[in-house]
Amino acid sequence: MTKIAFIFPGQGSQQVGMGAEFVQNDVHSKAFYNQADEVLGFSLSKLMLEGPQEELTLTYNAQPALLTTGVMVAAKLKEAGIVPDFTAGHSLGEYSALVASESISFEDAVQIVHKRGLFMEEAVPAGQGAMAAILGMEANALQEVTDKVTNEGDTVQIANLNCPGQIVISGTKAGVDKACVEAKQAGAKRAIPLVVSGPFHSELMREAAEKLSDVLKNIEVAQPKIPVVGNVWAKELEDVSAIQHELVEQVYSPVQWENSVRFMIEQGVKTFIECGPGKVLSGLVKKIDRSVSTYCVFDEASLNDVIETLKG
Repeated sequence: MTKIAFIFPGQGSQQVGMGAEFVQNDVHSKAFYNQADEVLGFSLSKLMLEGPQEELTLTYNAQPALLTTGVMVAAKLKEAGIVPDFTAGHSLGEYSALVASESISFEDAVQIVHKRGLFMEEAVPAGQGAMAAILGMEANALQEVTDKVTNEGDTVQIANLNCPGQIVISGTKAGVDKACVEAKQAGAKRAIPLVVSGPFHSELMREAAEKLSDVLKNIEVAQPKIPVVGNVWAKELEDVSAIQHELVEQVYSPVQWENSVRFMIEQGVKTFIECGPGKVLSGLVKKIDRSVSTYCVFDEASLNDVIETLKG
């Protein structure tokens, strides 16, 4: 039987109206949004459903919003009898994967990712950090560029290894700007600055990771009931200790998304279902291996298409 993975998007996929159709038509779906509001002490659901987009995009709002929608979609799929063999998420999406695999409770995860977002915002003042996507360059060659720029005094490093030909770098604004110029000189096809509020998955986030570590010490983490593939090592997180280390390290370590997807394919996964708004991860999966099937579930129609396709 074909193995299935639920995959969960990270920051950048948020959009006003996310999950609206499910919430309007299903009391169980609405319960997730209500629960998030209760845990956080403010109306995250109103922000998710009505905006404004600028406020929803703030790191400390976008993270719990994406988690809430992703977990709700995963619950709808399970309710329909579609249960994954693996879960994985891109950066913030890893928390959604852990909730879907019943390793962390939804209530705890909402609190953690809200604080995670705040810690990230606090770690580097706005305007001092940056990220950019480098297209058409091998990781080893780009590593040489980032090491050179860093050694010259401006911190920059590889942050996301997304798929063949797409790598994201992160660091100080000066470091990223210099690395973009040098990467193009070294053969990169394009260097595209990203609209983000901080240098995520870089050494500049260590302070945020330390604060997050203190929060995680007070959270109950259980052995996942469904295998979760982590960002840092691109393999199954086999025990509670590995999960706790992973969640701290992934704040300042590169997201090994391409290798995570390849690992799941090696384990027999042929179907990837992206749970939540957007189609970013599905696009990356297809660039990694065109032979697998990808689906995006974000409303009733897309949910019904998946159910009909997978359950006949």
